[in-house]
Amino acid sequence: MDTLQTRAIDSAKLDTLVGRVVSDLSAGYGGVMVSLGHRLGLYKAMADRGPLTSREIASRAGCAERYVREWLNSQVAGGYVTYHAVSGTYELTPEQAFVLANEDSPVFIPNAWATPASMWADEEKVVEAFRTGAGIPWGDHDGRLFCGVASFYRNAYRASLVPEWLPALDGVVDKLKSGARVADVGCGHGHSTVLMAEAFPNSTFHGFDTHDKSVEEARQVAREAGVSDRATFSSARAENYPGTGYDLICFFDCLHDMGNPVAAATHAAKALAKDGTVMLVEPFANDRVEDNISPVGRLYYAASTTICCAHAISDGGHTVLGAQAGEARLKDIFRKAGFTRFRRAMQTPFNLILEARL
Repeated sequence: MDTLQTRAIDSAKLDTLVGRVVSDLSAGYGGVMVSLGHRLGLYKAMADRGPLTSREIASRAGCAERYVREWLNSQVAGGYVTYHAVSGTYELTPEQAFVLANEDSPVFIPNAWATPASMWADEEKVVEAFRTGAGIPWGDHDGRLFCGVASFYRNAYRASLVPEWLPALDGVVDKLKSGARVADVGCGHGHSTVLMAEAFPNSTFHGFDTHDKSVEEARQVAREAGVSDRATFSSARAENYPGTGYDLICFFDCLHDMGNPVAAATHAAKALAKDGTVMLVEPFANDRVEDNISPVGRLYYAASTTICCAHAISDGGHTVLGAQAGEARLKDIFRKAGFTRFRRAMQTPFNLILEARL
C-alpha cells in the first residue's frame, strides 16, 4: 500500500506544496520577530539612520546586542532589513520603514500580528466550537484580538475613509459638511467615528457597539482627539440602537460578524432618514470560492473561521455570512431589509465599499 501511495504522488507538486508550507511556517516565525521589533523599538531605532552595526542598533533601542544581532539576521533572511556584507551593517530602507516603523502609514503592519497571536491563544476554544457547533462571543477572545483588529483597520481608514470612500457615495460629503446625523454601528475602538468627526465638525456622530470595553476605549480615543462634543459612544446592538433620522449609517467591517444581518439592515432602514445612505464596508471578496484564491482571501477565510463565524453563531446564527460574503450575498441582505438601491461605490485590495439606499 505504501508503494502504491508513493507512486501516486507527483514529486513536482509535492515539492511545490512543501515549499509553500515551509514558507508559511517561516512567516509565522517571522511574525513573532516583527512583533518583538515593534515592541522593543528596534525598527524605530533604525528608521532614517542609514547603515548601522548591531551594537549601534542595540544601544539606540536599549537592548542586549547579542539578541539584537540574531533578530537582525532573521529580518535580513526575511527581506525586512537590508544587510551590507562589506561593512557588516544593517539598514532599514525607506520602504521597509514605511511598513515597519511608521505607525501612521496606511501599510504599517506590526500591530496586526496581535490578531493571529490571539487566534493561537484561543485555539482550545475554537477546537471545542468545531466539535460542538457552539459560538465564541467577541468578548471571549484573547485581549490581543481587539487591539490587533483596531490597529489593522485604523490606518487604512485614516488613509481612505475621508478622502476616498465618503466622496464615492452620492451626496454624502455635502450633507456632512453642512451638518448631518451619523450612526457608526459596530464602531469598535471608534477610530472610524473619530476620523469622520475630525473631518466634519458640523455633524454629530454616534458610535454603537456590544463590547463594553471597546466602547470605553472609543470614548478615550474621542477625548484624545478633542471631538467628544460631537462623537459619542454607547453599548447597543445593531438591531435596536437608539435614534432615527440618521443621514448616514455606517457598518465598518462588522455586518458579517452579526448573527442576524437582515435584522441589522432592517433596523437601519427604520433609523435612516428618508433620503439617507447606508455605507457598508466589508472585506473584499468575490462571490465564488474559486475566485477568492489569494493571500488576502486566505487571510480573511482563516480569521472568519475562528472569529467572524464564531461570533455570528454565538449571536444567534440566523445568517452566518463569514468574512468572504461577497457583494451578491450582501445585496440580498439589504434587499430583504427593504432597500431598493445597492451599488459598489469602490473597492480596494482589502475592502468593498458599498452604498445602500431606500
